Amino acid sequence: MFILKRQDVEISSIQHPKKDQQMQILTYQGQTFRLISVFKASQEEEARALWRELTDNRGKACVLLEEPERFSVWGKIRLEQLGNDTGGHSKTGILSQASILLLQGVYIDIEEFLGARQAALFEKDIAEVLKQKQFPQASSLEAVKYLISTNPLPTAKMPLWQENHVVILLQELHRLGKAYFGNANFTKQVIYKLEDMPEAERSLFISWLNQSPLSKLWQ
Repeated sequence: MFILKRQDVEISSIQHPKKDQQMQILTYQGQTFRLISVFKASQEEEARALWRELTDNRGKACVLLEEPERFSVWGKIRLEQLGNDTGGHSKTGILSQASILLLQGVYIDIEEFLGARQAALFEKDIAEVLKQKQFPQASSLEAVKYLISTNPLPTAKMPLWQENHVVILLQELHRLGKAYFGNANFTKQVIYKLEDMPEAERSLFISWLNQSPLSKLWQ
C-alpha cells in the first residue's frame, strides 16, 4: 500500500489493552499501523517480499518503512479493535504457536500414515526431548499430549517459549520426523498446518523461519 520514509510517519508506543506489554504504533495520514516484522538494512529484498505478499497477494493495507539502518513492515489496525485482535501476540508468542502447529502436523501425519503405535512412540520421543532441554510447561508426557491435542491459537493455556526454545523444537521435530518417515519430504505437507494462523502472524513466522538456519530444514 505505502512505501514510506521515517520523516513521513509518527511512531509511538502504547499499552496493549489486554496484554502486559507495550506495542509500537505507526501513524500516517490519520491511519494507524502495528509492527509486523523488522529487517536489517541488508535485508531489503526480504522486507519487500513480505510487504508485497501482504499487499498484493493477501489484499492487506500495509506500510513498508525505509530507514537507514533497517526496514520494517506494518499492518493497518483500528485501535478500538485491539482488545479482540488476535494479531496482538508478542513475536515469541507467535513463534511458539507456529511451532506447536507444526508439532501437531507431524503427529497427525505419523498417526495417519504410520499408525497409532508409532504416533504414541513419537509422543514419548518429543516428551523426552522437551524434558532434556528443560522446556517450560512442557517437560512431561501429559504436557506433550496436551500440546498435540489442543488448539494453540488462543494462547491463554499455551506455554510461551523463548526464541531459542522454538529453534530447538523445530530442529528436533525435523530430526524425529525424518527418522519416522525415512526422508524430509514430510515438511512440505506439514507446513500447510500454518494456514490455521491469522495471515499477518503466519507471514511473520515464515519471514522469521526463512531468515534462520532452520530454513534449510523446513522448506
